[in-house]
Amino acid sequence: MQPERLTRVIDSTSDSSLALRIFRWASHQRYNVRTVDTYSCMISKLTAAENRDDMDSLLGEMVRLRVPALEQALNGLVQSLSSKDQFDEALLVIQHATSAKLKLSLSACNGLLCGLVKQGSGLRLFMLAYMEIVKSGVLPNVETLNWLIQALCESGRVDLALIQFYRMSRKRCSPNSHTFEILIMTLCSHGRADEAVELFYKMMQLRCTPDSSFYTQVIPRFCKSGKVREAIKLHQMMEKDGLQLGVHLYSSLIRCLCENQLLDDAMMILNRMIASGFAPMTSAYVDIVACCCTSAKFHKALSFLEENDVVESEPYNVLLRWLCIDGRLKDSVRYLEKLHSRGLVDCESWNILITHFCNEGNIRRASELIGRMVVSSFAPDESTYSAIISCYCRLGLYIDALGMFRRVSVSNLSLNSESFSQLIEVLCHMERIQEAVEVFKYHYKRGCSLTNNSLDMLIQGCCLSGRIREAVQLRSLAVCTGTSCTFFTYDIIIQALHRLKKEKDVLVLFAQMVMEGYLLDGYAYTSLLRSFLSKETIFEATILFNRMVNQAFVPDQETFELLVNDMALFSFLNTVAESLLKVVNASGTVSPRIYNIIIYGLIKEGFKNEACKFLDQMLEKGWVPDSRTHQLLVGNISAEVAGEVGQVYQTVDDDNVSNILLEGLN
Repeated sequence: MQPERLTRVIDSTSDSSLALRIFRWASHQRYNVRTVDTYSCMISKLTAAENRDDMDSLLGEMVRLRVPALEQALNGLVQSLSSKDQFDEALLVIQHATSAKLKLSLSACNGLLCGLVKQGSGLRLFMLAYMEIVKSGVLPNVETLNWLIQALCESGRVDLALIQFYRMSRKRCSPNSHTFEILIMTLCSHGRADEAVELFYKMMQLRCTPDSSFYTQVIPRFCKSGKVREAIKLHQMMEKDGLQLGVHLYSSLIRCLCENQLLDDAMMILNRMIASGFAPMTSAYVDIVACCCTSAKFHKALSFLEENDVVESEPYNVLLRWLCIDGRLKDSVRYLEKLHSRGLVDCESWNILITHFCNEGNIRRASELIGRMVVSSFAPDESTYSAIISCYCRLGLYIDALGMFRRVSVSNLSLNSESFSQLIEVLCHMERIQEAVEVFKYHYKRGCSLTNNSLDMLIQGCCLSGRIREAVQLRSLAVCTGTSCTFFTYDIIIQALHRLKKEKDVLVLFAQMVMEGYLLDGYAYTSLLRSFLSKETIFEATILFNRMVNQAFVPDQETFELLVNDMALFSFLNTVAESLLKVVNASGTVSPRIYNIIIYGLIKEGFKNEACKFLDQMLEKGWVPDSRTHQLLVGNISAEVAGEVGQVYQTVDDDNVSNILLEGLN
């Protein structure tokens, strides 16, 4: 079989294993078919089949036999594999070339590094490839170092990237426009805009000419970082180089100038933009109007819009909003009427004034505007109803607010989060929990979220009215809409369940909290712990207490004493002995009675060594065990006394000796 025919056979075979067997068979024939083309074809077939082991073996064989035109073949493989995003395989080819001391072309190596960066393969794989390229003796050029700098920047190693930048001269390379673009963009995105500016001026000192990509990337970034002077300088350089800004660059520059109150410069850039044949984006007009209004130049803003024949409503709405903020309500109404007569208003224009009057509590003027709005063929929307309901809530007119909500629900509209929350709070204050739940469920179906305070009030109202299961359901629904529950919300439900002696339901609620990733604090642990101190959930209480102490939280004295009594009563002291010891060491308020209960209980449970640790601490404090604990320690306790363990745990310590010692220490 001739090499050309073997290549055709391998190409036409879909089974890579069969193709490899044919290749091996042909290799043992009289005529030599081990050419660059046959090896490259077979390796490509194995790569496509992800047969890395056979590919590795074949590469080793290819290098060992020193097939003619080997370097050219390996370069071709690296370029081909890199273009197909098969970077691991391309790296394997480079490793074999390095081991045979073969030199690959710089373009093939740069192609691999480029692919690794653009694919986002991570710094580890990139550095592995870069080190193999260095080991193979390939001298890097500026493109190679640019990919290295970009890989370091994208992995967050900005300082290392800067070190590589300053070492470029040692490698006989000079930074180009792309080098500075990578570093300036990265420094700005990491909040190091001042360093980016220094680098920009270093670029000017080196007389490095920016390319079009540098301008289009860096100008918006400088604008976003508030570096106005540098953005303007780049604009001037761009014009000098005969390059023209695009509409987005113009818009970025105008916004930057407006944000820095450089109104005249912004208008000049806008005029240049129009003279260049670009139609300004609406956002450019919005930025200039906002800049005028910030300086209370309302008439100038309106004149500017009229002179430029602006027909979009957004810039005029900015003007109306600023008039309201400035307290010029009469002017805002007059401007609205004027704009309406020219057909330059939309529904939002009316809502701006209606919302402002509602925020002022002037429901009469707001209602008048709504009437004129309807007459003008604009239908009230969600913003209109939200503003009115919010005003009713602030004025305490909950019946009117509820009536307006009914109209909203009939129209299948939703309220904004603020009005939605205010309405629920008002209804809860008026103890109209049923209506509050109705409002919540209506807005839940539309994905609206409550504020934490409103949710707490709603759940508390449900619990106080005996609707515990509904409170639990509302909490779950609120979490689904994105409302993050505070522990106060959980605590309301926990306390209600605790009063109803439904410890198992508390356990289910706690499981939900854990599943939702809620992080417990000391208060939350304590509250839950007290809820679990019953016969049905005492085992869960031991687990929770151990977890609480392991996370460096300590219960208050009252909870700790309840815990010790119940653990002793149900013979669970041994399971929390280590945690008890940590609490005793951390707290200086443990009484002799608690020591006696712990020591007595541990001995009765058969854990005398653990009991001795507490006994040692007790004696170090100058306290002595009570008579019952002492009798148990010396082994003289009777079976009858042992049967009274439960009663002993619940009695108050009346040991005279302990009391005298305690008073003496105090």
